[in-house]
Amino acid sequence: MITKAAMITIAGRPNVGKSTLVNALAGEKVAIVTNKPQTTRNRIFAVVNKGDTQFVLLDTPGFHKAKTRLGDYMVKIVKDSVADVDAVALIVEPIDHIGTQEELLIEQIKSSEVPAILVINKIDMVKKEDLLKIIARYAEAYKFDAIIPISARKKENIDDLLKEFEKYAQDGPQLFPDGMVTDQPEKQVVAELVREKLLICLDREIPHGTAVEVTKFSEREDGIIDLDVTIYCEKQSHKGMIIGKNGEMLKKIGQMARTDIEKFMGTKVFLQTWVKVKENWRDNQTAIKNFGYTNE
Repeated sequence: MITKAAMITIAGRPNVGKSTLVNALAGEKVAIVTNKPQTTRNRIFAVVNKGDTQFVLLDTPGFHKAKTRLGDYMVKIVKDSVADVDAVALIVEPIDHIGTQEELLIEQIKSSEVPAILVINKIDMVKKEDLLKIIARYAEAYKFDAIIPISARKKENIDDLLKEFEKYAQDGPQLFPDGMVTDQPEKQVVAELVREKLLICLDREIPHGTAVEVTKFSEREDGIIDLDVTIYCEKQSHKGMIIGKNGEMLKKIGQMARTDIEKFMGTKVFLQTWVKVKENWRDNQTAIKNFGYTNE
């Protein structure tokens, strides 16, 4: 029976493994993951029930220098998520210096007066003596409640991290019902899985300029789900690259996405995709809101 809850923000620069960690703790895929920075655009709640405690983990976009209105939105999401939570887990890579993004996030933690844990990810890529130097450097920069080295990819030490999170749990009822692993509606998960494949399959700026909208989501009597998905890009030339020669790239993206969507939905999926151009949508406030990037 759940009698306690802890709300923990997972914050850090782009591509440090925040979503990989959230998925590892949740035990299933609730956030898309690629090797490209700024994969996560929205704040995502992942729900983990362990013993008598419900952990609500806030996966946030990577903290970066914004170049578009969408970037401004993503940075604001991170700043807002550092406040009004039980604790913040600052995720960093095992590098022997503190970067500008980390310095800014530490300042944000200080000003919010919220308890903070330092999580050093990717420890499988560093020697032990180098790791000790990194721990010492961060310990000088800020008095974290704890410093936990982990490998989110290999799920190393993540149980120790969850035990640390438990220290911040407050008595009270569970915030989400049993069986719920994320606050994302099914349509949003579908759109994110398609966008993940765009990031994996396409190079340079093209996938970062895409948005995905699910325009049809219906279930047949036999349980098969029909999905119509529109991919928006910013340039006509990008549209051609997304579709590919004889439609091969779009077909590949659709096939990869359908596999993950079927795993998530637990049933067969019939997926149709289209590509449209919406120029400079990342600097259009109305378009940003229409694609679901809103604080509401």
